[in-house]
Amino acid sequence: MFQRTGELGRDLLRVDWDSTPLGPPETWPRSLESVVRLVLTSRFSMWMAWGPELTFFCNEAYRRDTLGEKYPWALGKPASVVWSEIWEDIEPRIRTVMSTGESTWDESLMLFLERSGYTEETFHTFSYSPIFDDDGVIAGMLCVVKEDTEEVVARRRMQALRDLGAGRAANLTEAETIASACRELAQLPSDLPFTLVYLYDGDGRTARLAGSSGFTGQHPAAPQSIDVEADPDEQVWPAAAALAGTTTVVDDLEALFLDLPTGSWPVSPRQALVVPLQASAGGRPYGFQVFGLNRYRPLDTDYRDFCDLVAGQLSAGITDARAY
Repeated sequence: MFQRTGELGRDLLRVDWDSTPLGPPETWPRSLESVVRLVLTSRFSMWMAWGPELTFFCNEAYRRDTLGEKYPWALGKPASVVWSEIWEDIEPRIRTVMSTGESTWDESLMLFLERSGYTEETFHTFSYSPIFDDDGVIAGMLCVVKEDTEEVVARRRMQALRDLGAGRAANLTEAETIASACRELAQLPSDLPFTLVYLYDGDGRTARLAGSSGFTGQHPAAPQSIDVEADPDEQVWPAAAALAGTTTVVDDLEALFLDLPTGSWPVSPRQALVVPLQASAGGRPYGFQVFGLNRYRPLDTDYRDFCDLVAGQLSAGITDARAY
């Protein structure tokens, strides 16, 4: 049963099944063997649980798409242990299936998984269905799932960019352009818990706060001005690096500031991205934009590109305003 399913099958063979409620595989009922074989040979993402402890199995697609760093540790463990961080969310659904035999359905349900070394915002469309033993009694459950995380996150970011573009107008002043952009960004508290916009004075020696989102009053992270010529270690944000056209990641925000805006989340961001507001390729930046980042999503290429596009839209708006 396991020998024809590659690396996953070999890892299942290494599980100490004798120490689980299922016992050695040669003693498993035919119904369990059949459903395990179905799961392992399917190319669609599936996991299943069987027996009094809901012992966990999955296939290669689920391992690749969802399980992450929990593999191969999760194999043969109780499902409540494998997904302890979301058990409060999924247990009622599992209990419904086990007690009534009725399948469940969820579309793009947000779940916070711990599979990548940090708590991760994820979205999943899935169904839980009952599995029956040789006597026709419900003995487990099967989950067929598609992870929607990338689609959901990309969709909300694209909507934000569309809204920013729709808010641009050729007859706005510079201050109105920045205020309009900040109002739109305030509608995206999931991906951007806070933002700051700084513009350089004519001589480039001072960066002055021109707009923000997320903040409700004065805050040490949002000073009215930053001395560009000061020691970089003394600058609240890397204004000199931005003036040179460099994008900078600022880590460990929790150690730098207290009570930062949290956006949609219960805790504040860990990182910020500081992006120059570039007037043109090779030209001196107008200023820079600070993006407080969603701590539950990785700062990957897509996230960086999104911030770059937001900053690019604002730069274009400032260019229009100054021309007007």
